[in-house]
Amino acid sequence: MSWGTELWDQFDNLEKHTQWGIDILEKYIKFVKERTEIELSYAKQLRNLSKKYQPKKNSKEEEEYRYTACKAFLSTLNEMNDYAGQHEVISENMTSQITVELARYVQELKQERKSHFHDGRKAQQHIETCWKQLESSKRRFERDCKEADRAQQYFEKMDADINVTKADVEKARQQAQIRHQMAEDSKADYSSILQKFNHEQREYYYSHIPTIFQKIQEMEERRIVRMGESMKTYAEADRQVVPIIGKCLDGIVKAAESIDQKNDSQLVIEAYKSGFEPPGDIEFEDYTQPMKRTISENSLSNSRGEGKAELKFGGKSKGKLWPFIKKNKSPKQQKEPLSHRFNEFMTSKPKIHCFRSLKRGLSLKLGAAPEDFSNLPPEQRRKKLQQKVDELNKDIQKEMDQRDAITKMKDVYLKNPQMGDPASLDHKLTEVSQNIEKLRLEAQKFEAWLAEVEGRLPARSEQARRQSGMYDGQTAPPVNNCAQDRESPDGSYTEEQSQESEVKVLATDFDDEFDDEEPLPAIGTCKALYTFDGQNEGTISVVEGETLYVIEEDKGDGWTRIRRSEDEEGYVPTSYVEVYLDKNAKGAKTYI
Repeated sequence: MSWGTELWDQFDNLEKHTQWGIDILEKYIKFVKERTEIELSYAKQLRNLSKKYQPKKNSKEEEEYRYTACKAFLSTLNEMNDYAGQHEVISENMTSQITVELARYVQELKQERKSHFHDGRKAQQHIETCWKQLESSKRRFERDCKEADRAQQYFEKMDADINVTKADVEKARQQAQIRHQMAEDSKADYSSILQKFNHEQREYYYSHIPTIFQKIQEMEERRIVRMGESMKTYAEADRQVVPIIGKCLDGIVKAAESIDQKNDSQLVIEAYKSGFEPPGDIEFEDYTQPMKRTISENSLSNSRGEGKAELKFGGKSKGKLWPFIKKNKSPKQQKEPLSHRFNEFMTSKPKIHCFRSLKRGLSLKLGAAPEDFSNLPPEQRRKKLQQKVDELNKDIQKEMDQRDAITKMKDVYLKNPQMGDPASLDHKLTEVSQNIEKLRLEAQKFEAWLAEVEGRLPARSEQARRQSGMYDGQTAPPVNNCAQDRESPDGSYTEEQSQESEVKVLATDFDDEFDDEEPLPAIGTCKALYTFDGQNEGTISVVEGETLYVIEEDKGDGWTRIRRSEDEEGYVPTSYVEVYLDKNAKGAKTYI
């Protein structure tokens, strides 16, 4: 089966077929390229999805991932990230092993096809030229034979005519002989060209065309084989990542099997356990006798500690409220005025020179948590203190390791002075030692609080705790005095929630009163040398020759801050004005 023998007369159809084969190969390349793009897009979407649901650092979500179900979900997200990476591998392998290789092969195939069909057309042109030569010699031979016949007939006619002279007859005879000789020459030439054409035709149909068509057939078969190999590579690119994808899926299954509902339930207990005892029975209150309403000694107020002084509001005593009993909103209960807290804040802190510092101090005063976590229930407070102690111990160990390293380096310098100056490490060693001492004091402070919570030391009163100076300035005394009386059996607070919201509202009004800061004083004057159109935000327009006040010098960025009136100020290029600074200016507000 050979195209050279079977398709010797189908040159044009073979040309069309081979071009179609190249088009099919290019279509397959395009298909694989789009598949790689889909894999990359899919991998990118999977990575974005995994990143979207990852817990944010230093957020509440990160604390939630201590539960086994959340840990399993986090493992699933990580496995999906690896799963996406395998789709990227598929795309890379298909691109390098199929798309790039086939694109290069297509270019080579086009060049080879062009060469083969160029040889075929050249052979066709040669045989067509030989055919034209044969036809030309044939027509010339035919023409010469006819001319010879006419000359012979004319000679015979002249020879039979008695009226024609002998010279005319001889002339006709010579003409006939010439024509006859020309016919013989044309015959010989035609015969030679015919033999040559037959030889070229045999070579064309039995040698040249079969050879060219055989090469075209081999080229086409190589194309078909190459396309089949590319399809196998296409499948192998997927099969190679199947084991790793299987491991990713196994990891997800393993993470799901690691979920422990009992452990999660225990974590909930550890997270929200308050450490309080449930309230006792409520005694019967007999209103038939003229007696004041009392609260049972077994109630929550007595379980928190006997003999504690109750907080007074407006001359009325306040007992503990049950979680399921609504608070009696009596208008007679007087709240502590906010001005008292502001006065206490202003007298206990040094003078604040700007309003931003005032607002920061106020937010710290009203919203910051106590350093000893006394605002938390006992169990939660113990956990926080233990966590703080562990962190401080880690910091101490880290500083001690650094001190040991510096000490060793100093010893090396002492033994080998050419390596460095030992005295240069004394400052760093002193600084590390001071840090260790500070951390140890801090750790001792938190360990004392932890021992107090765990019952290893007797509890101290709020007054003694304030005098110890361990958390001086952390919270306002009125808030601390009420902190323990506000705790309910479930660890929530029922007493001063409305007061805290009222403080926040009043604080907002307080902020609004100080929104407008006092304008900066003038430190000199300036004269505009050129006209400047201040079209950008923060700039001001000036006219040549205009005099204005300078309120801020050039800080090296090429701009000077000036003022025209109390409500109109901005920046202008320093090169546009001539500045006259007043060294004796005291910030008096004078406007043009």
